[in-house]
Amino acid sequence: MLKRIVLVVIAMYVFPVFGQSQKFKVVLDAGHGGKDYGAVYHGNIEKNIALQTVLRVGAILEKDPQIDVVYTRKSDVFIELQQRANIANKSKGSIFVSMHCNANKNQAASGNETYVMGITRNASNLEVAKNENEVVTLETDYKIKYDGFDPNSPESVIGISILQEEHLDQSIELAGRVQEFFTKKTDNKNRGVKQAGFLVLRQITMPRVLIEMGFVSNKEEGEFLNSEAGQDKLAEAIAGAILDYKNEFFNPSNNDTREDVKVIDKKDEIIVKETPKKEEVIKKVEKATEKGIVFKIQISASTKELATTPSNFKGLSPISVESTGSLYKYFFASEKNYETAKQKLEEAKQKGYSTAFIVAYKDGIKISVTDAIK
Repeated sequence: MLKRIVLVVIAMYVFPVFGQSQKFKVVLDAGHGGKDYGAVYHGNIEKNIALQTVLRVGAILEKDPQIDVVYTRKSDVFIELQQRANIANKSKGSIFVSMHCNANKNQAASGNETYVMGITRNASNLEVAKNENEVVTLETDYKIKYDGFDPNSPESVIGISILQEEHLDQSIELAGRVQEFFTKKTDNKNRGVKQAGFLVLRQITMPRVLIEMGFVSNKEEGEFLNSEAGQDKLAEAIAGAILDYKNEFFNPSNNDTREDVKVIDKKDEIIVKETPKKEEVIKKVEKATEKGIVFKIQISASTKELATTPSNFKGLSPISVESTGSLYKYFFASEKNYETAKQKLEEAKQKGYSTAFIVAYKDGIKISVTDAIK
């Protein structure tokens, strides 16, 4: 039940780190494979469902000329977790999306959920991560390769270091869209966006998510997951979420019709709820409401609260911060002109904030960069 996650780093207008001719690269990861069957219930095999759904998602995305798709596997083969990360990082993907199926001793459990990398002490989240991480025992010398990791130890799961934490905000953006599109395309229960320590995600240097598409342990839901019709719906939802994310961040010239999401922290889980467009509620920290259109450069997102002094941000100033739940978002500059904002973005990148991007506000309320440019 290893969950892999595809996360998208951005390009073009919002993320000029990519040239306008460069494509949006999506790394699709089908969980398990080969000798690793994943969860098996009622004749439903996780590794097969994950692969078949990944291939369907890829087929949809490949129709978009702006997208390149990279697969960690396209057949029934065993790929070590470290190798999955190597494939993603070497490809310099924009996002990493790992697809899995859930399972529970309580066979009535049902629904889909999407995970981002993080530390949690929530018992159910720990159990999901533990199940997905157990695949490492099929690898030789796994304790050496993974620094003594023990999949049966909650301490090991909690202790997985969170690398590239600046991708957390983008990962949440993608995960929220996945859950939103699941709700649109299926009748299955929406279990929300959550955090957990997945070994496969720890060394991936891009936004990444791990999707649990449903429970193979639930007989009815397992039949849905194992059916062509079910996989088509799941693939449409996941591909739709990726395209929505791409259109917002990679190609903002497209009309933005999506709803914003509000992220709320509750009992070590990140829950994404839909909110009316342009009415995203954010707790403002150290920020006075600014009238009119304002562009800022988001340079990082972290669970750590830092003083907004230049010395904490490689000399950049001014710095502002907002918080949503336990996540702090740090911004550089505040510009009325988009062209000036792009210059500030380059300044932030030169300071080492390679994943920085532009965000926009109208009268203190976050809006899409597309609407702000218009």
